[in-house]
Amino acid sequence: MLPDAAARHVRVLRLQPGSPLVLFNGDDGAEWSASVSRMTKAEVEVHLEAPHAVVRELSCAVTLALGAPANDRMDAFVEKACELGAAAIQPLLCERSVLRLSGERAEAKRRHWSGIASSASEQCGRTRIASVAAMRELHDWLDGTATVDGQRSVVLSFAADAAPVASLADVVSPAASGNGKRPGLVVLSGPEGGLTAAEEAAAVEHGFIRVGLGPRVLRADTAPLALLAWLGLTAARVST
Repeated sequence: MLPDAAARHVRVLRLQPGSPLVLFNGDDGAEWSASVSRMTKAEVEVHLEAPHAVVRELSCAVTLALGAPANDRMDAFVEKACELGAAAIQPLLCERSVLRLSGERAEAKRRHWSGIASSASEQCGRTRIASVAAMRELHDWLDGTATVDGQRSVVLSFAADAAPVASLADVVSPAASGNGKRPGLVVLSGPEGGLTAAEEAAAVEHGFIRVGLGPRVLRADTAPLALLAWLGLTAARVST
């Protein structure tokens, strides 16, 4: 039996009993060939074949922690980040944040962004759905960020006098670790107006490495996506 959202999608596509489709559960990286076996106004039943594993993820598991941009920019960011392979998204409240949410409003937005993540994964053929965490205040999140073996943490720096600013290629490797597990990468990026000098310094004190993305100033919702695109393209060149 398909869940309601998937059943609605089947009806929108006007599939009929016997129509083939591909299903995934968003957790274990597998997908299933299937066919519609029965349809009613309320339910859609399918016949599942054996699962088969697919590899469509980045070679490192990327968590994007950013000062959430306002208006509909965060919606678009979540969608594109999922398409480009982000494993997790952590919205943050920073000093210069325009979008300020708390309580039920913040939880409603998290559920909304999680829905966008699910739809984006389905659209682009991913078999894993990026998690969207509850919004947190930057300093609280930094204090709770644990150091994990093999994980790198970087902060995107746009201050001309912030030294040292490393090259992304020198800090981040798109290659998988020798034990077959994907290495972790945490990317911290500021809101509109960027992180303050104090916020950036606090990140460095927590083990984050300053990296730059070139001479141009990128929007809050563009910079992390540029890094994801670089990772994907670099990994593709390495594999070939």
